Amino acid sequence: MKSKFLWMALIAFVFFSCHQSQSTHSEEAERDHEHEAAEEHEHEKVQYTVYTAKFELFAEADAMVLGESANVLAHFTFLENFKPLESGKVTAKLIVNGKTVSQTLNEPLRKGIYSFTLDPTVSGEGKLYFEIETGGDRFEVIVPDVDVFASDEELEEHHDHGDEPSAVNATVFTKEQSWKIDFATALPQEQAFGPVIKTVAKIESAPGEEEIIAAKAAGLVLFSNSNLVEGKTVSNGEKLFTISSSEMAENNFSVQLVEAKSNYETNKANFERKSELVKDRLVSEQELLNAKNAYETSKAVYENLSKNFNESGQMVKSKMNGFVKQIFVGNGQYVAAGQPLVSITQNNKLLLTAQVQQKYLPLLPAVNTANISTMHDDLTFTLDELNGKILSFGKSAPDDSYLFPVSIEIANHAGFAPGTFVEIFLKTLTNSKAITVPNGALLEEQGIYYVFVQQTPEMFEKREVKIGGTDGLQTEVISGLNADERIVTHGAMQVKLAKATGTLDAHAGHVH
Repeated sequence: MKSKFLWMALIAFVFFSCHQSQSTHSEEAERDHEHEAAEEHEHEKVQYTVYTAKFELFAEADAMVLGESANVLAHFTFLENFKPLESGKVTAKLIVNGKTVSQTLNEPLRKGIYSFTLDPTVSGEGKLYFEIETGGDRFEVIVPDVDVFASDEELEEHHDHGDEPSAVNATVFTKEQSWKIDFATALPQEQAFGPVIKTVAKIESAPGEEEIIAAKAAGLVLFSNSNLVEGKTVSNGEKLFTISSSEMAENNFSVQLVEAKSNYETNKANFERKSELVKDRLVSEQELLNAKNAYETSKAVYENLSKNFNESGQMVKSKMNGFVKQIFVGNGQYVAAGQPLVSITQNNKLLLTAQVQQKYLPLLPAVNTANISTMHDDLTFTLDELNGKILSFGKSAPDDSYLFPVSIEIANHAGFAPGTFVEIFLKTLTNSKAITVPNGALLEEQGIYYVFVQQTPEMFEKREVKIGGTDGLQTEVISGLNADERIVTHGAMQVKLAKATGTLDAHAGHVH
């Protein structure tokens, strides 16, 4: 009896174990099937890039398949400053064969980022529209040639890896990273670019912008204001100095003024008296004429002295609005008549005198404009920005130099200081076309130059280029870059630093 129970227990255990094993294998098979099905529906992202006059659109979207929801993660960037669209209502519309599906979002997921979910209702080729309402304005961004597939099988048949951007020697730099820095991209310029003469120019005040005031008589210089120093702003007619001769035995202003006043009053009275006597013919016309001449001469002498002198001495006044450039005398110093006292300058217009080597002499007649770079802050201005013009170039070299002068007049809009030097790029007329990039787009490593070429707005290829001349703002690219390839123009160094952290998978998509 006992043996019978043991056999029954053994049979029950074996049966239960087999059932559990079959159940486990069934669950594992079901999970594998679900995982395979999920993998079948998980497609690689599709990337769209569109530029309008106002916006850059960069979108990562699920492949559009009929009957499946597709997420569209859209990044909107203002082209004027490459900063994100921080607020505004955006509507995404997918139009295929006249059928429209849309979604409106009143605010971004995060600054610049809108996440849409669209459910295509028909298959075929269509367009994706983004209607943006921000700041009271309306804008539209259109993505052409958006494919909606009838099934996953049709999607796989049309999938072409050759159209995907290459990740070779590339760096992922996300929109969120670029929005945080001074960043910009642009197409290279294809423009006329001739030989450029690079040299140095000295800044001086333009003729008519500076005046030197001299003493009109000998005497001791007394400053009218203790604050009269170089750089001080002065106005037209403002009193600057007094030249005193009150303690001098000769050329004493006060004595001369008293004498001139006495002569003037005497001659005036004599002329008025003879003017009455001539009516009764008690004096001749000749006597009256002599009296008139004496009167007018003494009057001119007295008015001249009284205008420029007083009992203290000669009054030296500014003859223009400007500032004190240089003071040539000290307080209490004796000066002779005609000796320079001070120079006043307006500094509105400046004269730049550049010195050019003899080898560039054949190019000088073709020079038509210039770019000017400051040495203290490395800013560069065009001649148009400074309302400047090229005045002339030397036809012969000075006796003490083998360099030829080039004179340029500019308006002082950038705070240039006379007496300092600037770097100047003299540009020549040419019919030759060249591809040029902003100097800020170029990076250099051990004498090799390169740029970052945009593959997508979030992936950039480091590309070596051969360069030619530069005009201080743009540099000619001889080889390595096409005119239709967008490059990083601001923020290239930050992209380089990002590359140092390692290249990411270009198809990994965003994890927001």
